[in-house]
Amino acid sequence: MADQALTARGPGGPRAAREPLTAREPLTARTAWALRSWWLAAAMWTRAIMSYRASFVMMLTASVVVTFLDFVVILLMFRHTDTLGGWNLAELAFLYGTSALALGLANLFVGSIDALGERIRAGTLDVMLVRPAPALAQLCADRFSLRRLGRPAQAAAVLVWSLTALDVHWTWDRVLLLPVLTVCGTLIFSAVFIGFASLQFWWGEARELQNSFTYGGATLLHYPPTVFARELVAGTVFGVPLAFVNWLPALRILDKPDPLGLPTAFQFASPVAAVAALAAAGLAWRAGLRAYRGAGS
Repeated sequence: MADQALTARGPGGPRAAREPLTAREPLTARTAWALRSWWLAAAMWTRAIMSYRASFVMMLTASVVVTFLDFVVILLMFRHTDTLGGWNLAELAFLYGTSALALGLANLFVGSIDALGERIRAGTLDVMLVRPAPALAQLCADRFSLRRLGRPAQAAAVLVWSLTALDVHWTWDRVLLLPVLTVCGTLIFSAVFIGFASLQFWWGEARELQNSFTYGGATLLHYPPTVFARELVAGTVFGVPLAFVNWLPALRILDKPDPLGLPTAFQFASPVAAVAALAAAGLAWRAGLRAYRGAGS
């Protein structure tokens, strides 16, 4: 079924639908083909899931309820204090909403790649490598599930509430930063998913390390940078660029002082960080794929 979905004739003609593109093709053509391959595989899994709509609705509802418990922890915290690190409840809700939304969207689009190690051990990665579609696109769309919409939907609701409760002087740059940080945050988390999942080519148990930087990183970003050590905050700026998901743009939007005293340009640098993170993840993926020697069976 997957082979049929990935090799079906499309509007680009038989070559665009059936033949894999080579490294000599333009980058835009290869990217478009990868996105189309992901879409075909995701659509196939969606059709399968929607065959059991009652189950889908129950799973989606359960996902929303479970993820909301993360925000309940913050609500309970503010029953005993008015501020945390100089940030009030609405400001923490903004941090929570932006980080959870970015993580949820990244998990929806590429989260399935964390099963790479299982496919390597089972030898089923070889099946994807011989199909006329990018292996990365297939892995990211593998067992695509719309129930993962629960996390971004709940995060979006918290974010909307925070925007109504915040006392912010909305200038054009602050308004523009909202969609920018959402898109760039999603891309950064996607790069973290792919980059750390690629370590499973060498280390089969790297999935837990990946989770510590994705789900653990999102939890870190729920709270203001002022409650953490300067060294940790600096690591999210100059190491794994999680601070560009929401911390740095939020300093501009909420008019907060920077605990690191960085230049103002860093607060607008999320697109640069996203491109750099995706480039690093791409290099890690290609290095892992070159190092892979098959299951041996």
